[in-house]
Amino acid sequence: MKTYSNLYIFTYSSVLVIIIATLLSFTAFKLKPLQEKNIEIKKERDILSSIGVVSTAKNADDLFKTHVIRNIVINSKGVEIDGDAFNISHKKELEKPVDERLYPLFECQFDGQKIFITPVWGIGMWGPIWGYIALEDDFNTIYGVSFASEAETPGLGAEIDTKSFQAPFKGKKIFDESGKFVSVSIIKGGAPPGDIHGVDAISGGTITSLALQKTIFGCLDSYVTYFKNHDK
Repeated sequence: MKTYSNLYIFTYSSVLVIIIATLLSFTAFKLKPLQEKNIEIKKERDILSSIGVVSTAKNADDLFKTHVIRNIVINSKGVEIDGDAFNISHKKELEKPVDERLYPLFECQFDGQKIFITPVWGIGMWGPIWGYIALEDDFNTIYGVSFASEAETPGLGAEIDTKSFQAPFKGKKIFDESGKFVSVSIIKGGAPPGDIHGVDAISGGTITSLALQKTIFGCLDSYVTYFKNHDK
């Protein structure tokens, strides 16, 4: 049986590791643009979903360009500034001091009206929860929502991603009759009939429901000054 020296084995192993690492790095480099495009398309589809536009990976880009007519960036004082709303990570902005945060807003033309879409991001029971809330141009009436989660319990908290949970948000108000911001309540046991600020919580998913309620309140609250200044 042929034997090899320790030096030979070490050299051979090192060269093999370097070759494999190089190939993996090259593959990752070549795939990065495709991965970034997939992330971009997923974001476009989520935004479109909040206004009820069903899209696919193939047509999302065209539909997004058709319906989203303006990307708006707002500073912590509720003032529009230059910037690209699409490339702002709401999660990363929430990690900054409040006076340094930037807030993305998407102005859409759909169903014969202008609709404004804000992102929301927070922590659920087991991990991140996020989504988009579309408001009519009174900046008060919810036109639609889309939510998703990373690790909420299937059949329970993960139900925030279902149309049956999201549909009742449509038509709810985020300001009361006096103009005070109250957001939307997600109520365990069900919202009372005629409650313009409440929707039913998920049965068995109370913790996720409350986490989403807190997330919505905190994120929309950041836009209140802008909403009040632009309410027609």
